[in-house]
Order: sequence, then structure tokens, then C-alpha cells
Amino acid sequence: MADPTEEPRREESEEDGGGPVKTFLEHLEDLRWMLIKSGAALLVGMIFCLYATDKVVWILKWPLKRAALIQIGHRQKVVVRFRDTDLFSFEPSTNHVGPLDLGTNPLIIVQIEPIEVGTNIFLEPRVDRNPSPDAQAASATDLMYIDPAAPFMSSLHLAFFAGILLAAPFIFYFVGEFVMPALKIKERKYFLRAFVIGLGLFVMGVCFCYFIIMPRALKFAELFALWMGIKVPEWRAETYFGFVTKFMLGMGLGFELPVVLLALVKIGILDYRKLSAMRRYMIVINLILG
Repeated sequence: MADPTEEPRREESEEDGGGPVKTFLEHLEDLRWMLIKSGAALLVGMIFCLYATDKVVWILKWPLKRAALIQIGHRQKVVVRFRDTDLFSFEPSTNHVGPLDLGTNPLIIVQIEPIEVGTNIFLEPRVDRNPSPDAQAASATDLMYIDPAAPFMSSLHLAFFAGILLAAPFIFYFVGEFVMPALKIKERKYFLRAFVIGLGLFVMGVCFCYFIIMPRALKFAELFALWMGIKVPEWRAETYFGFVTKFMLGMGLGFELPVVLLALVKIGILDYRKLSAMRRYMIVINLILG
């Protein structure tokens, strides 16, 4: 028989807490382990990216090569190349340079080839009026280091930011593992959905930035420099890598903003009145961040 003095068990509600009550020191211990695991995930990502630095550099240079294939306007660019080395480039005022007919394509490659005639060696220009995509990508803006320590520092910075991109899903998981026990059952349900959707949106934002936005942003930067009267034959490698990795990381986080706001509204922290009141401030903040 049931004990008449025993209180009836209350049915679990969505408003119930999702975990046991802990002391302040126990919460600090959980926070410590969350930071340790997140730091370990970041360290593993950094080591992996540092070991594969050449592959990471190849991946990050792809938008630069892709930007070389984007042609805007009717400008014609002529690249003079000796074997596999670009000597210089220029923009002719007409499509004829002396006896050479350059055609009408936006990119023309003049290949200088040595020809041996008897005991003499002559240089013969060969005009490629319809270069292949690989040849066009080879004419992209090059990267360079101008500081002896730059390759080492750049590889560390590159490994750090690329490691963040690689370890971001695990870091989000560990943060959720720390926060989840303090949430109510309803809040936990929305948090799990927000985590899964947010992870997908983060990856989508990074891919959208890498394949769509980045090549066009680099092309716009080059055209803007030309509009200012400054040629861009080369860029500093460390500056370029930092720009690309931060841009992709920021775009991934930006894609997560809708699901974060939706989760906060569902939980009850935000509502449409608060969002409407903050609209003017967010417009100013977005303009500054942009």
C-alpha cells in the first residue's frame, strides 16, 4: 500500500528544470571542463591545420584564382609571360600593339618563347587570344611575404583561424553541454533545434562566402584599387589570409543570427516589442560592423 503521508508525484512539466541543482563551486568545475574541452578541440584543429598548411593555403587561394576569371566591363588586360613566369601586365588603349592583333577577349596572354636559329636565339611572341581557365587563373594577383618572420607568424595565425572554423561545431557542442542542464525542458527542446539548425546555417554561411561572395569581393577590391589609380600585382600573404578566414568566420556567424533570435523568442527572453525597440540601434550597429 502506498504511504498516505507520501506526497503524490508531480507530473513533469515543460517548465521544470532540466538538471540537478548544483553549488557555485560545482558550476565552476563544469565551466572549467567546458573551457578545457573547447581549448583541446581548438588545439587539435590548430595542429591539424598547421600540419596541412600547404593544403590550407591552396584552399584559401582558390577564391583569388576564381576572381581572375570574373570579367567586368570591357577592359582588356594583356599578360606577357615567359614560359611559366608572368613578366608584366598592361591594359592597352586599342586591340593592336604594333603588328600584333590582340583580338577582343578581356584577357590576352602573350607567351614569349625562345627559338634557336643556328647559333642565335630569338624571342618569339605568341598571342593566345582565347586562354584556357587554367591559364587565366595563373594570371591572378599573386601573394608575397616581405618580412623574414612573416611565413612563420602567418602560418600560426592561419592555423588559429582555420582551427576555429574546423573546431567550431565541437566548441558549440561543449558550450551547449554546459548550458543545457540549467535550461527548462521546453528551453532545452528549442536549444537542441537551434543548435542543429544553427550548425547547418554556419556551414552554409562559410560555403556561401567561400564560393560566391569571396571571389567577387576580391575582384571588387582589385577594381577599386585600379579606379584609384593603383595597380595590384601582388598582395601581402598574411593580410590576405587573415582577411579571408575572418570574412568566412564572420559570414558563418552572421548566418546563425536568425536562428539565435528565433530561439530567444521561443524561450521568452525576447519578443517582437523588444526587437522593434532595438531596431534603430541594430541598424546603426550593423552599419558600423559592415
